[in-house]
Amino acid sequence: MTRETVVPGRGDGGVRPASGTAPRRAARALAVLLVVLGAIGLLSQPSPATQPSGAPGRVTASPSPTAPTAVAAIPIWAYYYIWFDSSSWDRAKSDSPALGTYTSDERAVMRRHVEMARSAGIDAFLVSWKEGGKLSERLSRIAEVARTEGFHLGLVYQGLDFARRPIEVRQVCADLLSFAQEYGKDPVFRIWGDRPVVVWTGTDQFSSADQERCVAPVRDRLMVLASSRSLEEWQRASRVFEGNAYYWSSVNPEKSWYPDKLAEMGTAVHAAGGLWVAPAAPGFDARLVGGKTVVPRNDGRTLDLELDAALHSRADAIGLISWNEFTENSHVEPSTRYGMTALRALASFTGSTEPLPELDSSATTGREVPEGVNGVAALIILGALLGALLIRSRWKRASPPTTTAGGAGGAYRSPLPPVARRSG
Repeated sequence: MTRETVVPGRGDGGVRPASGTAPRRAARALAVLLVVLGAIGLLSQPSPATQPSGAPGRVTASPSPTAPTAVAAIPIWAYYYIWFDSSSWDRAKSDSPALGTYTSDERAVMRRHVEMARSAGIDAFLVSWKEGGKLSERLSRIAEVARTEGFHLGLVYQGLDFARRPIEVRQVCADLLSFAQEYGKDPVFRIWGDRPVVVWTGTDQFSSADQERCVAPVRDRLMVLASSRSLEEWQRASRVFEGNAYYWSSVNPEKSWYPDKLAEMGTAVHAAGGLWVAPAAPGFDARLVGGKTVVPRNDGRTLDLELDAALHSRADAIGLISWNEFTENSHVEPSTRYGMTALRALASFTGSTEPLPELDSSATTGREVPEGVNGVAALIILGALLGALLIRSRWKRASPPTTTAGGAGGAYRSPLPPVARRSG
């Protein structure tokens, strides 16, 4: 959703006369200044196509070649991480939250997260967790905040360790049982049906027997979903799990095969009677932790494409990747680098009419800002330009005119069939 406006200039077509030129040059300098200030003003404003619009309600998909024939409500669940300590922001981060470098112990920060998420149309957080220590304490804390705020949660159980190896099966079984005992009847975890939704990550690295060993004792209290990434993985997992949540943050949605891949997964999950949670991300960049794939955000266009693809895959819910995964730069939380861009794009998509949060303008701009560019740099550039214009007006009286070419950027159009956003 990148858009630009260029104002065309005009030359005089010859050499200006030496007499009476100072007032004209002063006027031209003032005009150039106004254009520059206007451009800066445009850059500080949100893009018109990302402004919230429409009536409140849930996202709805209208009939199309790849969408259900009946209009269905589509909740949006955002992956939410509670692993942040004060030292986390010093490791592999190229961006930081607009709220400051918080820790995941702070109730006030959790409350602000809930407020901001709700304002953009997010229905629930899928909280990343595994049993033990401060993660369990933080899960209890975000649950308390969600109850107070009338918000809801799901769970993402981390079945892999930091090195992406599977956790011991007995530990997985114990953790799922512990969660079921503590939260199985908690209304704050009701985002689908009468049981909490639990996404078990890394399920492809566990045997079918081990999957069943852990899921069977909690099946009456939890709706456990697999995290299969292919049709083959899902065919094996469908014997155990009640659905699938595909965590796919690194795909470039400009690829023509991407919507078809999601649609195939959705069809397979529904054929088994499962719940299909389709992914959508605003971008991706994990180079600071050894990754090579970079998916640019394109001022919200990437998120818009992925949300459309998720809708048209017959999704029962959209798994938004992510609220605050800053290491892989898939976060939609307002930040110092990207400002409110992702939340505005999301609010436009959902049709939320709730006011988006106001943030300190010194921390966020509301539009993507290239790394290394900020307000101070803009003022320095502006000062240098004015100085150059004044020197030119004083000493270059017989200079020939310059000509500025004009142009305009094109508006974004989704390649998928149109969908109805939100309806009352």
